[in-house]
Amino acid sequence: MSEPTFEQKQDHFHKIRRSNYLASLRLEGFNTQPADVDKPLPTREAVLAKYRAHRAHFTGSK
Repeated sequence: MSEPTFEQKQDHFHKIRRSNYLASLRLEGFNTQPADVDKPLPTREAVLAKYRAHRAHFTGSK
């Protein structure tokens, strides 16, 4: 059996890290699904835009 490539190791690490994070959320009482492991996380810019829009809605400013 051949040695896994660096990219395969990275993919495995990211999948396990995401799985552990979702397990942690479940332990804290959040509702998660096994399919959430494969869903991509939002980008930093998308999260910031969401909260800027939310803040602007409540403060009446940009």
